Amino acid sequence: MAPRVLVSDKLSETAVQIFRDRGVEVDYLPDLGKDKEALLAAIPDYDGLAIRSASKVTPKIIAAATKLKVIGRAGIGVDNVDISAATQRGIVVMNTPFGNAITTAEHAISMMMALARQIPEANASTHAGKWEKNRFMGVELFNKTLGVIGCGNIGSIVADRGLGLKMKVIAFDPFLSPERAIEIGVEKVELDEIFRRSDFITLHTPLTDKTRGIIDAAALAKCKKGVRIINCARGGLVAEDALYDALKSGHVAGAALDVFEVEPAISHKLFDLDNVVATPHLGASTGEAQENVALQVAEQMADYLITGAVSNALNMPSISADEAPRLRPFIAVAEKLGSFAGQLTDEPVTGIVIEYAGDVGEMNTRALTSAALSGVLQPMLGTVNMVSAPVVARERGIKVDEVKQTQRGAYETYIRLTVKTAHLERSVAGTVFSDGKARVIQIKGIDMEAEFGPHMLYVTNEDKPGFIGALGTILGNAGVNIATFNLGRAAQGAEAICLVSIDEAPPAAVLQAVAKLPHVKQAKPLAF
Repeated sequence: MAPRVLVSDKLSETAVQIFRDRGVEVDYLPDLGKDKEALLAAIPDYDGLAIRSASKVTPKIIAAATKLKVIGRAGIGVDNVDISAATQRGIVVMNTPFGNAITTAEHAISMMMALARQIPEANASTHAGKWEKNRFMGVELFNKTLGVIGCGNIGSIVADRGLGLKMKVIAFDPFLSPERAIEIGVEKVELDEIFRRSDFITLHTPLTDKTRGIIDAAALAKCKKGVRIINCARGGLVAEDALYDALKSGHVAGAALDVFEVEPAISHKLFDLDNVVATPHLGASTGEAQENVALQVAEQMADYLITGAVSNALNMPSISADEAPRLRPFIAVAEKLGSFAGQLTDEPVTGIVIEYAGDVGEMNTRALTSAALSGVLQPMLGTVNMVSAPVVARERGIKVDEVKQTQRGAYETYIRLTVKTAHLERSVAGTVFSDGKARVIQIKGIDMEAEFGPHMLYVTNEDKPGFIGALGTILGNAGVNIATFNLGRAAQGAEAICLVSIDEAPPAAVLQAVAKLPHVKQAKPLAF
């Protein structure tokens, strides 16, 4: 029986025909996604679901999707899909991460130009029969400083267009290497320098815990008077109340916003200000971009349903069906090792070395390396997946090396990942035991053995008596239950590492108390 796909949002007829040409039955119901109950009733009959942003794929929808194997999002954002629930049900979630980069970058440049010359207000005034030539005094872009926050795929295109307008372009991105900055013609700076020097600031970073409110009241206070803010990335990057106050006071000369904290933004106090240009999340809204992502998602979903090939998946690696059973546990190890290192790294990453020892070196290390890179990059970039991670690393000039060697040491096979920054190197190694579970076997050259837990506490300290008891007391007094307690040290009295698996994320007060213990150098929470 041929697989069936439901298209519940608007896709082009060409994209729908791709399914049919590949032997997939397809029902094109572009308004169904707007009706939650109708989608809930229909979904049990389908193997695939192709969507844009209107369809909300909630845990309730996923629970009802008893046959569903793949969800394909035509576009990059998957905020409308519960990926965790899909993963638990074994449903592959795909997107098209690079299909609308040019369109989004061009929209940001358009918004900047409209803001600089007050085009929306001047247009409305002229349409109203006025001729207020003296009212609309704009500013030139020539020779102004454009600050780019997030210089990945879209941000680098915006930077290139800014250079074409003869602007001075400076960029902040923790993963942008000095070499890559030189290659694309921008000056790499710290975030505070973006605020201090920029005449225009444009955001092109995903929304993560680290980037939420990256432009808040404190940041705006650091900006030069008369700065203009452009956000065509994600709502929540700019603290809207703080922006409103800064616009009212005149410290910020204007803002151009395509995205908002709550969407659809039908009413907003920012809309009352003449110096705000607003559009309804149009970053990817061109015919070319919509066609590109629609065709891509149809090809990807058809490939998966007919042949089992996986591409641009957010919750599954690109691997063949034959190698999947043997490779899957090592993919988990690689991703967790990367996440371990990524969560502990606060500086820009310049290089990553992944060492495969023993039998694992004979496997599909491309998938393993993608999993490791995804783990390293996700804590900062959020939306990175196993397919996009190598591209993202390359765009940021991160040098990635694979080393394969025969068995070394006590373990038949293992993976060691080393992250390099300008000031440090940090390595962590792991393997798969006979029970199929991932284990950490070495951190910074210090041997230990620990399972990965959902919540962990990582502490480095000098090897001194009394530390274990003091740490246990702090966790016990806070009601934080310990699942496992793992220790290692370089030598007696030297550097020691404690890796504690706990039942919940440690409260901030617990972290502060642990950090204040004698001889503690670092205390950080980890999540897997």
